[in-house]
Amino acid sequence: MKNPNFHSCLAKRMEKFVALRRLAGTDYQSQIKLLKYFDDFLFKKQLNSQYLTRDIIDRYLCTVSYLHKRTQYNRFSVLSQFCRYLSQFEPLCYIPQTIHCAKSASSRIPYIYTNDEIQALLREAAELLPQNSLRPRTYRTLFGLLYTTGLRISEALALNIKDFYPDTKRLYIRQGKFHKARWIPLASSTSQMLEKYIDIRQRTASIASDSPLFVSLRHQRLHYSTVYHTFRSLLRQCHIPINKNSSVRIHDLRHTFAVHRLLLWYCDGQDINARLPALATYMGHVDISSTQIYIQATSELLQQANQRFLTYFHQNITK
Repeated sequence: MKNPNFHSCLAKRMEKFVALRRLAGTDYQSQIKLLKYFDDFLFKKQLNSQYLTRDIIDRYLCTVSYLHKRTQYNRFSVLSQFCRYLSQFEPLCYIPQTIHCAKSASSRIPYIYTNDEIQALLREAAELLPQNSLRPRTYRTLFGLLYTTGLRISEALALNIKDFYPDTKRLYIRQGKFHKARWIPLASSTSQMLEKYIDIRQRTASIASDSPLFVSLRHQRLHYSTVYHTFRSLLRQCHIPINKNSSVRIHDLRHTFAVHRLLLWYCDGQDINARLPALATYMGHVDISSTQIYIQATSELLQQANQRFLTYFHQNITK
């Protein structure tokens, strides 16, 4: 881990802030780079304040207005976290309100799979050749795990045998985004699926605790490119539409997980606002603003939201 090299009037505060964030389980390297942009701004402007005012924040945001909206959002998010930290010591410190990460006209809209399409995908995966090999079981288990947990494909492919704890029905993600580790509770059916897969895998490949969970026919850790081409082939066999103008993304299974989870909570009458922070933590996000990007307004979701509003209206407004 590289130590940060800040040199503005708030350098000491920034160093302590980074140290605190690292204690949360991340090396914070990419965020340090974003925070250094603000550090450079303070240094070049020769500002010597021990707390941040709205004027300072606004002036800095003006200097990044030419950047892509997503880049602006990333820089703002780190700055906002630092402001919250600084306000603990400097009550007069200004905490900026959240800005939205606007989508450009070319932004890709994720494809949300239906339950029938997910089942079709898993059936076709189970029919992959050669049938007497581990391959069909590997892909059926992998895609099933991605859908039921919302894992990133990189996280799933990095899993080792020892990262699965069948007794407590949990997965340990050692290197999530920004190298942040977390635990993933599993549904009983998902845990049983992994146990069956590992049992079959034990008969065909190395089962040492530090060996990869998902392997190729050569018993090597699966690579993304191989999984991607297999995934694309399965979509064609399932007659799931592939847009020729945009790349097919396995990541859409993560979007589908978030939308379907929200839909289940609506159907169960859960408090969505209270549940979103839990979903954010489960998916490895630092806050719900990142999770909200994954939530697409499908017809089923809109129908459930509309029904809940009508029920509330009849119970509380028309009395």
